[in-house]
Amino acid sequence: MTDKADGDGTDGGVVRLRVDLGRGTLLGPGKADLLQGIRETGSIAAAGRRMGMSYKRAWYLIDTLNAGFLNPLVITAKGGRTGGGARLSETGDAVLDGFRSMERAAAVATASDLTGLLALLKPVDEPEANETSLPI
Repeated sequence: MTDKADGDGTDGGVVRLRVDLGRGTLLGPGKADLLQGIRETGSIAAAGRRMGMSYKRAWYLIDTLNAGFLNPLVITAKGGRTGGGARLSETGDAVLDGFRSMERAAAVATASDLTGLLALLKPVDEPEANETSLPI
């Protein structure tokens, strides 16, 4: 998620989507970014490294995602002479694309409310009020 319309925070605010699909299956920005990284690199290890995540953690997240859906989201091939790798299955592509679509829709749907909230924020250079300075 890198463009402004997706709420990456470059305009001062961020709306983050987290979806609870039930039965312990959760999908949020981190898992979506991991899936995106696998799509782009063809590797769980490389996708995890890109995110500053250990290989073990990346595998754990993929295992939990694969267990929650009818079909695995990520298909792996063991290493060796031909090399290993990972790729998203059709289900993985559908889940990632659906989540990204929901993120875009959420950003559009909340844009005016987010702008309103941002307008109520104290300017960055203004000192914070503290309780001891309030009149008694």
